[in-house]
Amino acid sequence: MTMHSYQCLTTPLRLFHGADSLAQLGRELDRVNSARAVIFCGGSLSRQGALLDKVRAAMGSRCAGVFAGVKAHSPVPDVLFAAEELRRLNADAVVAVGGGSAIVTARAASILLAEDKDVADLCTVPDGKGGLKSPRLMAAKLPQFVIPTTPTTAAVKAGSALFNPDLGERQALFDPKTRAAAIFVDPDMVMSAPRALISSAGVNTFSTAIEGLLSRAGNPVSDALLMHSVRILATHLAGGADLDDAGIRGESALAAILCGQGTDHTGAGITTVLGHALGARFDVENGTINAIVLPHVLAFNAEHGVKGLTKVAAALGVSGSEPAQQLAGVVEAVRAAFSALGMPMRLSEVGIPADCLDEISRIAMGDWFLKGNPRPVQSAGELLDILKKAW
Repeated sequence: MTMHSYQCLTTPLRLFHGADSLAQLGRELDRVNSARAVIFCGGSLSRQGALLDKVRAAMGSRCAGVFAGVKAHSPVPDVLFAAEELRRLNADAVVAVGGGSAIVTARAASILLAEDKDVADLCTVPDGKGGLKSPRLMAAKLPQFVIPTTPTTAAVKAGSALFNPDLGERQALFDPKTRAAAIFVDPDMVMSAPRALISSAGVNTFSTAIEGLLSRAGNPVSDALLMHSVRILATHLAGGADLDDAGIRGESALAAILCGQGTDHTGAGITTVLGHALGARFDVENGTINAIVLPHVLAFNAEHGVKGLTKVAAALGVSGSEPAQQLAGVVEAVRAAFSALGMPMRLSEVGIPADCLDEISRIAMGDWFLKGNPRPVQSAGELLDILKKAW
């Protein structure tokens, strides 16, 4: 048996999970000598005074202010404004409270504050050789502390994808120094998000974990993280699980952390790419797009992702040893999970116009996550065929 070669470089994780988790926030801020930390959140959470009071109480005198201007998909103009607020408040740390947009906005604003350059000069771009090139962002960054309200992989990531409304495209910033210094999964916080948002974020994580297992870049460590993430979410997203239960929401947040760590090794694939291309442009949650397109992407990848499909089938408890049996069982299992959550099954149901699909397929060809797809995507026409089947 030939020894498989791979590298596994794992970043530190400081995770506090449960009813007493926020009691550790002050101590963690002290670890980085923070005396002027700024809370980042969206408007809906800022109106829930008791929740912000709980965070402020945990921070004590270290709270320098609140930025409540987080917007979905982290639009560039709002992130620029957030960076100026960090400057105005003389922030020395950031506490992001919310879902992926709050976490990404906090990270990206910290990058823009520290680097003091145009967004375009800081972005990850294609290197002309089929890969990507991220500029080295050498300035020190504000320590990031994360209090998630949804099961989002953003909690453990180092990349920050912004939406530029002027260009109609995503712009990505990458800086390992913006990984979370600590994460706090608190029952009151995870219970604050609407059930529909928990469903969508859970589906996004579930789809991302499946794509990670199908990726050509996996290794035994990422397999372990991603398979357990899929097991947790398969249990909680299907079969009538009570998503209004704090324990289940907490477990789903843990699954997202595992998925985020696992996909650091693997990347993602077409489902994630199409979520990126459609979500911000049509104001649809990425998880909703994922639920619609994932079954079609699984069929597209089937012949090139046999080993990964076997792992997904094992995580989902799908029987059958033949690839065709595993594909049918996995597709049935994910569709059952999405149906149990009431997720739409067609792009036409969520307001995606048919006449945009050709343009979307061309835009999606520029997404860096395509390189992780098990079946190489040769043309925009292949993506268009998937979109048409999903429409």
